[in-house]
Amino acid sequence: MPAVPLAAPDRNKLGRWLLGIAVATVAWLLAYSQLTAFADGVVETLGLSRQTHFGEAVHFFFYDTPKVLLLLTGIVFVMGIVQTFFSPERTRALLSGKREGVGNVLAASLGIVTPFCSCSAVPLFIGFLSAGVPLGVTFSFLISAPMVNEVALVLLFGMFGWKIAALYLGMGLLVAIVSGLVIGKLKMERYLEDWVQKIQAGSTAHHVGERISWVERFEAGGAHVKEIVGKVWPYILAGIGLGAAIHGFVPEDFMASFMGKDVWWAVPAAVVLGVPMYTNAAGVIPIVEALIGKGAALGTVLAFMMSVIALSAPEMIILRKALKPQLIATFAGVVACGILIVGYVFNLVL
Repeated sequence: MPAVPLAAPDRNKLGRWLLGIAVATVAWLLAYSQLTAFADGVVETLGLSRQTHFGEAVHFFFYDTPKVLLLLTGIVFVMGIVQTFFSPERTRALLSGKREGVGNVLAASLGIVTPFCSCSAVPLFIGFLSAGVPLGVTFSFLISAPMVNEVALVLLFGMFGWKIAALYLGMGLLVAIVSGLVIGKLKMERYLEDWVQKIQAGSTAHHVGERISWVERFEAGGAHVKEIVGKVWPYILAGIGLGAAIHGFVPEDFMASFMGKDVWWAVPAAVVLGVPMYTNAAGVIPIVEALIGKGAALGTVLAFMMSVIALSAPEMIILRKALKPQLIATFAGVVACGILIVGYVFNLVL
């Protein structure tokens, strides 16, 4: 989608956007550099000490809350711009006609940068199938999009460094690709609901060839921030609040006793625990940080996180509109096996 030439008023608007982005970037960097000082100041103002459980929990909350919100706002704005190049319609066009293998890799990779949430699962799923995208390739996208999303990667990078973020990216993509290949080889198209099977292929959306200016891309980024941050901030506060409680009050020995590397059943237990929960990467990563800080094994905690955001019960309920129970059970089982492997591999190598 090439950018269109700008008229004089649009050039002025573009200049204001660029100036605003430059000022916001400087303010973002300044605020990010003062996170520790801010949390220290809050604890001191409240007359607390970090040597107490409550004081340490308060410090965790007031350090992580602005940190997560800053990271979330920055990356959501950038990805809002990126997503103007990858609309659902354009994604369908890119994936349609691709054979399995290549299609699975491409679909899983596109899942990182394209918008997806459980509420859009059914229309995206049906749209992909109607465009001729194979079932297994579609599932690679559906697994990758929520699990290996930009929010998870940036927050993992900000909290644990690039090595952990890169390992998560690689293993998450591997789960999405292999799971999609397995589901494709099982030839389970007959377990689509009848009304989905009757959809005629070949529908083409008019947005694929749409031309869009950089002003509109920046506006899309701003709208993305308003929509996503406005939607997830309660989950962020809840997740950080729980993480703060774990960080301040849960003894390290207690957490390590059933989420450590030496407990063989810890990884499957973490997956089972994560499935019925309903949150997102922004809400669950502060919990991950607190659990790891208390001695829980990284692989076990990441298996919990992946099950929360890739196998949530609400998503399964919505997908039931288009999939028969046998296909949903296969999808959940294959992905759960992949997550188990990721958990054990992380625990083994780290």
